[in-house]
Amino acid sequence: MDAQQLQEQLFGFLKANPTQTFSAQALTDGLRLNDAQGFTKVVQALAALERAKKVKVSDSGDFQYDDGSQGIIGVFRSNEKGFGFVKYDEKEDDIFVNPDNTMLALNLDEVRVKILTRGDAANGKGPEGKVEEIIKRHIESVVGEFKLGSDYVGYIGTIKLTDKKLATYEFLVKEGGLHPTDGEVVVASIDTYPTVTMPKHFTGVVTETIGYKDEPGVDILQIIYQHEVPHIFPEAVIEQANQIPDTVQPEEWAGREDITDQPLVTIDSIESKDLDDAVVVWRLENGNFHLGVHIADVSHYAVEGTPLDEEAYNRGTSVYLTDRVVPMLPRNISNGIASLNPGVDRLAMSAEMEFTPAGDLVKHRLHTSVMRSHARMTYKAVNAILAGDDDTRSEYQELVPMFEDMAKLHEALSNKRTARGAIEFDAPEAKIIVDEQGHPTDIELRERGLSERMIESFMLAANETVAMHFDQLNVPFLYRVHETPDLERVVKFFEFVKALGAPVQADPNKVKPEDFQKIHSWFVGKPEEQMVSTMMLRTMKQAKYSEEPIGHFGIGAEYYTHFTSPIRRYPDLTVHRLIKHYAAQGLG
Repeated sequence: MDAQQLQEQLFGFLKANPTQTFSAQALTDGLRLNDAQGFTKVVQALAALERAKKVKVSDSGDFQYDDGSQGIIGVFRSNEKGFGFVKYDEKEDDIFVNPDNTMLALNLDEVRVKILTRGDAANGKGPEGKVEEIIKRHIESVVGEFKLGSDYVGYIGTIKLTDKKLATYEFLVKEGGLHPTDGEVVVASIDTYPTVTMPKHFTGVVTETIGYKDEPGVDILQIIYQHEVPHIFPEAVIEQANQIPDTVQPEEWAGREDITDQPLVTIDSIESKDLDDAVVVWRLENGNFHLGVHIADVSHYAVEGTPLDEEAYNRGTSVYLTDRVVPMLPRNISNGIASLNPGVDRLAMSAEMEFTPAGDLVKHRLHTSVMRSHARMTYKAVNAILAGDDDTRSEYQELVPMFEDMAKLHEALSNKRTARGAIEFDAPEAKIIVDEQGHPTDIELRERGLSERMIESFMLAANETVAMHFDQLNVPFLYRVHETPDLERVVKFFEFVKALGAPVQADPNKVKPEDFQKIHSWFVGKPEEQMVSTMMLRTMKQAKYSEEPIGHFGIGAEYYTHFTSPIRRYPDLTVHRLIKHYAAQGLG
């Protein structure tokens, strides 16, 4: 590799990771230049890049892409009116780009943008820039309805694009791909993007047909294809999943506690098929509550490094749509062997906790187990039991005392969360009713009753307990964190709610969860409640995953992780693996 090639390779790598810094040694190792002269060559190349103002050196001597001279790299978000914004840093204002300076960038393209004006925070004006380079296109294919024929010579038809961000563009279909019929919904790959001479046109070939526009389910499939949601499992994944037995095998009991005699139940919505959490509560002789939260041991089946695991990682989460779920795992796992169906043995990860009547955690234990659900309960049925419905209480008479204890424990846990400042949003959730053809016929509000809140309390308790356990052990772990909101946003929010009459006494420099809780409580039941809740959510930062246990502002929790949903969320799977790792390998 000559000096010029080395410079290009180093610059390309640093440009692809613009927010990170790298030592010369790390870059040498990454390039596998293990000969005696390798390090010297890399240092010389980096020095040349620094002189050219392509890279900069940090105070610690590490190297980084120089966004000051080369331009800032970020994601372009387009507006239908032609302008857009480039987002590049959570802590910085987005960069405005007027229609003449977009370089025909499309929504979510990765771009390099040159700053034209820095903006003025005092006047509420953000920075403005100009797109200098489109580094990576976000979309490589499109979805839409095929129309036979075109006004342009050499094209067999056009596609009316589904994506609203592309509504003003025309897609011209070339020869060389499939030949759909008029009215079919298709997927097409992009060969050429908008240019200066044809600023509103794509060209490409049809690669797949989905179905006709009015056929049942095609509208949902359009959304799946448009957002590139992985919905077909690769052959290797199906092969691996099919080899997994549909019952727990005798050898799988080894090293696990047998808790099949405990009266565990699942409590979910009527529609749920992937039941990944079971709960049990009983009163101890000392008057305390025992709470058991038992979660499907998905990590036993999705073994790290296997095709099943790699596909789950790629998907990241299950995707819930109007009338279907695109699962993270094949259905014989998510709805079968890993689903805590009633009356059958299942492998579980168990969090057992002891709480005082006031809701204080005094003991806890984490372990693997074999469990058996004693009933598949629905929120509706449990709500009826707790409301005193005689017929439902009679049907489940053996479990009624446990549900009543659950309600008492939930009340104690809820009071504890309120006391520490947790913010309980109660926004109505819509449920779309579809007919047999998949067409929406009605929208209903989902009722969030006592049983829904109860299960939420128990899942929060388990997630907090697991996070606390590993933080106190001082070992690497995965946490779900929610940082304190930025001062500027807090100030604007306080001004907003004061204008609506709310008595705000909080110091924005030292904002606490209870400050937001008091504001929210003041608006509960008032016409402005939903608007204020929305503005409050916008004021807060987004929750994220972190190796640092910095707490969760929104629920006022010192510790938090995701432990309770491994069937539909990959991070929970990672948490389960860490629990098993420390149990097997120790903490050293």
